[in-house]
Amino acid sequence: MEGELKVQVEEDADQTLDRRVRSRTPAALLLFTLCLTAAAALLLLFSGHTKGSGAGEDEFDLRHTLRQLSHVRAAIHLHGVHNSSVKTSVQWKAEVDQAHSQGGLRLENNEIVIPSSGLYFVYSQASFRINCNSRDPEDRSMIHLSHTVSRWSDSWGSERTDSSYHRILHSIRTACQRTARDPGQDGSWFSTVYMGAVFNLKTGDHLRTRMKEEMLQKLEDDPDNTYFGVFAL
Repeated sequence: MEGELKVQVEEDADQTLDRRVRSRTPAALLLFTLCLTAAAALLLLFSGHTKGSGAGEDEFDLRHTLRQLSHVRAAIHLHGVHNSSVKTSVQWKAEVDQAHSQGGLRLENNEIVIPSSGLYFVYSQASFRINCNSRDPEDRSMIHLSHTVSRWSDSWGSERTDSSYHRILHSIRTACQRTARDPGQDGSWFSTVYMGAVFNLKTGDHLRTRMKEEMLQKLEDDPDNTYFGVFAL
């Protein structure tokens, strides 16, 4: 008898607990649903306010534009031509064909001017068409091609004169050895000198190129043959 009473008490307790759980479940679900509804309403209200506000759109566009500008790296690419009035260098041209400049790098008096201090990759290429044949059968001399990039910096504390430029890139290439001219052969050779390296440059630095005058007369000045450029890293 005592055992049957104990079982009956436990069954009554389980039924009571089950009724309490069932009674609380709808209330919890209702509370959760109300929370979701309120959150969705706030989200829609915020979204509608943003879309309907011209000032908000202007502010977003401004931030977007500033982010784009912050990712624009300084770069310049110049095309070189031979100009008989320029005796010591290729004449460099900007804003023609594929030449371009951005980020403050500019061409000034046939030199590239650095807008701000930092690491830059400096490069240049010069192409030549030369004649390796000679009218003198005894002439066996070599033909050497050279190209130089020099730098002047205000940080050195010197005035900008020819002697104050320091050479940073220099390349010499042997194009051919002169031989006696054979009938029916013009002896023309096409040769290219390329150089490039990374430098830590300062605000206001000037970069220029130098080449021997006799080599300038043999310059191939198609846009993709002779060029000079700098870009920030």
